[in-house]
Amino acid sequence: MKLQYLLLFLVFSAFNSCKEDVPLVFSSESFTEDTFDICKSIGCPDISINYLKVSGKPSVSERINSEITAFIIGSLNIGDDSRPKASTITEAASEFIKTYRLHSADFPDMAAEYFAEIDITETYRSEEVISLELRQYLFTGGAHGFGNTSFLNINPETGVTIPIEAFFSNKEDFTPFCENKFREKHQIPTDASINSTGFWFEDDTFYIPNTIGFINQSLILVYNSYEIASYAEGPVELEIPIVEIGHLLNVK
Repeated sequence: MKLQYLLLFLVFSAFNSCKEDVPLVFSSESFTEDTFDICKSIGCPDISINYLKVSGKPSVSERINSEITAFIIGSLNIGDDSRPKASTITEAASEFIKTYRLHSADFPDMAAEYFAEIDITETYRSEEVISLELRQYLFTGGAHGFGNTSFLNINPETGVTIPIEAFFSNKEDFTPFCENKFREKHQIPTDASINSTGFWFEDDTFYIPNTIGFINQSLILVYNSYEIASYAEGPVELEIPIVEIGHLLNVK
């Protein structure tokens, strides 16, 4: 009898262990304005959303899916309220369309239609970090649209977002190392001002951007439009192979 109980316990333990070790799986999802029947008969702004849905360990996948959904909802929020009212992607897209129709009714001579393009892709995965690149580009009137890139760096064991500061083993060495790489890429002499070739670093001092992630086998730093250069220049990116900068990172 004791042997039977022991066997049952071992089977139960193995079953629970397998449940806990379920790997994360990323599947591609898409959403467009065609989801709404009303857009088949009246004009709607173009909406193109390509994103990821995560399955696997519920406590981890649900947390990551929540972050992805929050980014999409926030990107589509163009109303007067800074805090989105929507709780789902469908609701956020519906609000985007409603706002467009209100604006087009108030300004019937608008020169161009609104549109929203949102793309979320996995760019890197290791045992310690998963990097998701989040890109958005919206046009809601004016001379040009607004684009932005960010990264969601995730602990694959917990689903918790890793703050940028946690990447640095020593920021005092990390920043000058990146500055040297930046100067090499843009041919800025070491004895010249960092802004000598036209960049806009505040106080003429190099700094690390808020947008950092991993892509392929490199660490990437992204300065979005207007951060250190004009809109016409677009985002300024710096990729540093992990093999070169790994000694300054906590993530191996």
